[in-house]
Amino acid sequence: MANPSRISTSVLLTCAAIGVAAGILQAIAGVSSGFVVAFAPIVYGLVLGVHVLPGVIAQELLRAPWVALITHLVAALVASAVTPVWIGRYVGTALLIGGLQELIAAVSRYRRWEPWRFFLSSVIIGVVIAAVIWFAADIARFALWGQVVYVALFVLGPVLWTAIGLAIGRALRRAGVPRQRGA
Repeated sequence: MANPSRISTSVLLTCAAIGVAAGILQAIAGVSSGFVVAFAPIVYGLVLGVHVLPGVIAQELLRAPWVALITHLVAALVASAVTPVWIGRYVGTALLIGGLQELIAAVSRYRRWEPWRFFLSSVIIGVVIAAVIWFAADIARFALWGQVVYVALFVLGPVLWTAIGLAIGRALRRAGVPRQRGA
C-alpha cells in the first residue's frame, strides 16, 4: 500500500502546470511593475495581487496539503527565468504567500475549502503585504486619500485575484482535471 503522506506524480504534474501558467502571469506582472510604479503607482497592489493565483488555483483544484507552496515555487522559478535578477523576490514572495496559504489551510486540517476560507486567506495576505509595502515604499508622497487607496488596493488585489483563481480552479475541476483515485 502506498504511503498516504506522499504526493502523487499526477498532483506534482498538476502543480507544475498551474505553476508554469501562473509564473508566466507573474513574469508579465513583474516586467510591467516598473511602468506601473512609475506612471500609476497607486494601482500597484492590484498588479502585485497576482501572486496569490498559483496557490488559490492549486488548493481549489486539488484540495491537498503542500500544493499551494509547491505551485508557488514552480511559478517563482518560471517568473525568474524571465527576470533572473528578481529570483530572490519571486522565491521570497512564493514562500511568504504560499506559506500563508498553507498555514491557513492547515488550521482547518485541510478540510475547509469553501470560498470564504480562500477570501479570508487573501485578506490576511493583503494585510501582510500592505504592511511590508508601508515600510518599504514612500507612502507619504501621496495625499491622505492616496495613502488609504494605495493600502486598500494591496488588500483588494489579492481578493480580486483569489476570485479569479477560484473560478479557474472550479472550471478545471468541472473539466475533470484532478483525476480521482482508482479512476
